[in-house]
Amino acid sequence: MSLVWKVMALLVLSLALLTCGAEVQGNGQGKKQVPGSSTVHLSQDRDIWRPLIHTTVNLSEINSIKSSFELRTFDPEGVIFYGDTKNGVDWFVLSLKDGIPLMQISRGDILISVAGGPKLNDGKWHTLEVSNHGKFVILEVDGSEGVTVGMKSQQADEVISGELRLALGGILISKEKMIVQFEPRMDGCVRKGSWLNISTPWQSEVEDLWPCYQNIRPGSYFSGKGFAIFNTSVFLTEEDDGIKFELWSNFTQMDGTILSIKAPEQGLMFTLVANKNTKVVTFTRGKEKTYMRNTLRRLLIKFSEDSLLLVIEESELDSTSTTIMPMNHPGYLTTWRKSRLTVGGLLGEGEDSVGSQFLTGCLEKIQIQGRDLDLDLAVKHMSVSSHSCPA
Repeated sequence: MSLVWKVMALLVLSLALLTCGAEVQGNGQGKKQVPGSSTVHLSQDRDIWRPLIHTTVNLSEINSIKSSFELRTFDPEGVIFYGDTKNGVDWFVLSLKDGIPLMQISRGDILISVAGGPKLNDGKWHTLEVSNHGKFVILEVDGSEGVTVGMKSQQADEVISGELRLALGGILISKEKMIVQFEPRMDGCVRKGSWLNISTPWQSEVEDLWPCYQNIRPGSYFSGKGFAIFNTSVFLTEEDDGIKFELWSNFTQMDGTILSIKAPEQGLMFTLVANKNTKVVTFTRGKEKTYMRNTLRRLLIKFSEDSLLLVIEESELDSTSTTIMPMNHPGYLTTWRKSRLTVGGLLGEGEDSVGSQFLTGCLEKIQIQGRDLDLDLAVKHMSVSSHSCPA
């Protein structure tokens, strides 16, 4: 068995993992068995590098060297699947980086990282096929060649035997072993797998798998029980620039806490809450409240040392209104840098405590200091679709 074929076996067997379906059954051993029949959402709540689904198969069961599946995502970065032999000595990872497929392979004295092909994070279904052609492993995207990996080892060929571990949405090795580091969380779905002859059920350690919506659009979706927490120290701020938030959304379809900021051992700096019943969006700073109709489409909030600026763009009237409130808080920037920002929930008393006023709805875009906010980079992230909303 040539080295190329052995690496290919790892590659295509890893692809077999993607047949995992959304129908979950117990196996009586504390694990959930997942049949290879349905579409799978990769963005399940768990530790960020922990696989969503995993299984182990015997290499003697391999009798095919081609696999294909469909992928849909707006997320530019995240792990799709992983496979290894020798308990992680040799391994393979397929992910997206900047929306482009990235393959990383470790086998004996070979360590390869190759990226190429079109960007796939456009929210459309794309067909990916992996096959072996002599000394090359080829990844095709929508019928066209996307990534080609050529391999030749200086070591003598060996017969690989034993077990192959497979994992979907995570990896089973230390992330430091990879050549290219990336954010692992992937808000995306896979479906229509055409795989190898593996009949072994996959195991899931989550109770229920998330559904994949029939149609999606860009944005961040909050289901009414999720949130994302950031340390505000990660946002670049200059003394003269102030702090600027911008939000775009159909606020008529939102209900719950959109934003809240709290400094250590202090009360809330401010909150932004939408109420679908009263059709009002409320901005609260201390004891001061500003009420806005929920027909707004864009909201800009800007703090400076001596004032607070609210710019409201209405959707119905196609108009813009500006509110300026005086503010006497000379140490606001220092306080801001030590604070916690929560998107989708109300910060509580404890450092990681979030109250019950969770957001339901889609935030089309969030910017802080003029840059898009990626919820996948939050220090804590639960029950949020970071890059897609149901359409």
